[in-house]
Parts: sequence; structure tokens; C-alpha cells
Amino acid sequence: MIARPARFDLVVRDGLVAAGDATVRADIGIRDGCIRAVAERLEDTAQIVEAKGRLVLPGGVDAHCHMDQPNYGAVCADDFRSGTLSAACGGTTTIVPFAMAHASDPVAETVAAYRRRAEGQALIDYAIHPTIQAASAQTLEQDLPALIRNGYASLKIFTTYDDFRLGDAEILAIFKVAAQHGALVMVHAENDAIIAMLKKDLLSKGLVAPRFHAKARPPIVESEAIHRIASFAELTGAEVLIVHVSSRVGLEEVMRARARGVSIHAETCPQYLLLTEKDLDREIVEGAKFMCSPPLRTVADQEALWAGMARGDLAIYSSDHSPYRLTGPGKLQHGPQSRFDQIANGMPGLELRQPLLFSEGYLKGRISLAQFIALSSTNAAELHGIAPQKGSIAIGADGDLAIWDQERETTVTPDLLHDNTGHTPYEGIRIRGWPVTTIARGEVIVDDGRVLGTAGRGRFVPSRARVAS
Repeated sequence: MIARPARFDLVVRDGLVAAGDATVRADIGIRDGCIRAVAERLEDTAQIVEAKGRLVLPGGVDAHCHMDQPNYGAVCADDFRSGTLSAACGGTTTIVPFAMAHASDPVAETVAAYRRRAEGQALIDYAIHPTIQAASAQTLEQDLPALIRNGYASLKIFTTYDDFRLGDAEILAIFKVAAQHGALVMVHAENDAIIAMLKKDLLSKGLVAPRFHAKARPPIVESEAIHRIASFAELTGAEVLIVHVSSRVGLEEVMRARARGVSIHAETCPQYLLLTEKDLDREIVEGAKFMCSPPLRTVADQEALWAGMARGDLAIYSSDHSPYRLTGPGKLQHGPQSRFDQIANGMPGLELRQPLLFSEGYLKGRISLAQFIALSSTNAAELHGIAPQKGSIAIGADGDLAIWDQERETTVTPDLLHDNTGHTPYEGIRIRGWPVTTIARGEVIVDDGRVLGTAGRGRFVPSRARVAS
């Protein structure tokens, strides 16, 4: 007699499953990697994971992270193997990193090469953002339309950095193509001319310590660039996402544009909610840990971002994981006496992204549970064209889940984390709540600190275009 296969490959038993702001006591049944049932009691399964009344939330979607990527000679500490491991240990089941092309490189070739680097290495699923650093005729007429059609419908541009920034005419041209073909454009929005002027003035006076990084990039650098990008989006009909919004005035520019009908969204990151510019006021090696762009701001800016998050003004909460070691060709590639303008920008955050927001946002009453889920998972999946496959607990969605212990308390140390950076700007912070089990497409890949998944199981997830204008 041939045995009948079980109805489910895996059932998560007796979880508090998030349903809006409420939770329901339920089981989740997964078959062939997808959620097939959410009900009070599910039987007939090959494997049971006991949630024991804990919260069961969608796996996180981190749509802004960097790995296996060069930057002005500095080397990313994480490749796809270590980066996705770190993400999974923090309850994230999908990432969207960046294929960074130099202006002379065909963007289509860069994206294909970057995807090959992920294959066989990634523990969790991934989409990819092409980064556009030149608006050549080939890029605009051939490469971009083809990339958007083929599952790369979320693009990234910069308004600053010598090797990356685009001029206004180039941005307008890219926005027109994005609008025509239904792509989202992510924008690193800082005014490069203001930065250059202020940096030159500071360096001429010998003001070179890490704390002067924030003086070279005051909030007006961000707000002016956001205003300009919003105007370009309004003119062309492009949909844009301002990444890593760091200031009150920056968020205000986004909201003014949205009020007049511009299709514009805002993202922020844990560093802008939990750290301030005072953290930069340290000796060079320690201060370097806190250097990112836009720079850390004030407590007042933090409060404005938390308030905006509670109102729904911020759509996405991402890590902007930019991991550089303090040794070798990393943060201090120019030596321990590096000027602020020689220190690689960025900080690690993949693994702590969700626990920090859960602890400091949800459990402290700044945001609701539904907002936590939307900010850290659902909204990113929807904006970047990978929903409904990713970002929610729904019939037919991928079986990407995280089981949270709301009572577990953890003090952040570098040894706690699984990235390859060797330091964290959040060291010493006490976190309450932790994702103790991570399930990706129905497979338990992390359980109570034990890594059970294997590198290479992660798959590419195409990003679907919007309806073209």
C-alpha cells in the first residue's frame, strides 16, 4: 500500500498570528514552500514547529542593504553568505541589495554579474536593485526597459558622491523611462554642491575629526535635494522613494510633495531613530563606527521621525546595512588618522534592524504591531514589486515567518551578531523581544540561535513593474 503524503510539509502550531493590530491563536500550514492554511487546529503534517503561544509575524523584508560591493576602494565585510546569514538570524527572510555599476560599465552586465555572485551563496531569497550611474542612450533606450521587464523594476540613483552622482538632466531622463515602464526609483538625496563647499571650508581649517562629518552635511543638504527630486517626479510622473530620510526637514519636504499629489515615499533606518550626532564626537577609530550618510542628527530629528512613523508618513524601515571592518581595506583604509572625508560611510544593521524596532518602537508604544509589520516587511514587499509573494501571512504567499519571544532580553555585543563586520554602533543597547525561529519558504533556517539552513538555498525573486504610464 502506497502511503498518502501529508497535507502539509510544516505546521507552525499554536502561534499568536498577527492580523492587523489584533492577534489570533492559530496554526499555519505550509506546503511546497507556500502558506496553504491558517486555522485553529491543523493536522496531517510532516513537521511541527511549536510556537507555544508566541507571536508569529511575516519574515522581514530588508529592501536597502549592501553586500559584496566595492566602495571607493573600501571592501564590504559581508558577501551573500555572511550577509544573508546575519539577516536570517534577525528574522529577515528577503533582502534587496544593490548591483553597483561604474559609469563606464553596462548596467545590464553589472546586474547579471551581481546575481551570479548571489547564486550558491544566499541563505534567504533576494531581489536586486540596479544602480544607475550614467544616462547613456544605451542605458535609457535598451538596458533599463529590458531590466524592468525582466524583474529588476526597482532602481537606485545618487545625487552625491563623485563616482555615483547624476546631474539633473540625467535624473530627468531616467525618471521619464521609469514612469513609462513602471519602475520605482530609489534616490539617495543630498545636495553635492553644498557638501563640497562645506567640506572644503572645514578641511581648510583643520577640522577633520569624525564629528565634522555632520557639519559638512547639515539637514538642508537633504531637504534641498528632496525638494528637487520631488519636483522632477511631479514633472515626469515617476514614482520615487527617498531612502534613509534622516531629518525633520527632510521628512517635511516629502510630505509637502505628497500633499500636492506627487508619488513619493520615505524610508528611514535604525541609526536615525536611535543614534545622534553626539555619537560622532569620539576619537577617530571609535567615531568612524558612527559615520554614515546622511549623518546622524539630533534628538529633535529622532522625535520627528518617530512621530512620522506613527502617523504613517514613513513607508519603509530598512537597515542600509553597509558593513566595513575597522581593519584592512574597510572603514579606515587610509589609516587610523583618517580625515572624516576619508572614512568609508556606513554601518552594519541587517540583524538588529527588526529587533531594534520591535523593542524601541512596538514594545515601547511608539508604533502598533500592525505598523511594525508594515514598516519592516509588508510595505517594502509592495513598493518593490515582490508582494504578495513576500511580506505577509496570507494564503498563497511564501511561507516566510518569524516566531518572536516578546520577553527575551538581549544586550547587544559584536559577538551576538553573525555579520562579518566585527563591531556594531548599537553595542550596549538592551533589546527586549527577539525572533527565536526563522522560517523561509517553509524551511526552518534558524532556531534558537542554531543555523539550520544552508548557503545557496536562497532564490532570486523578480521585482514586478507597476502599470506603465
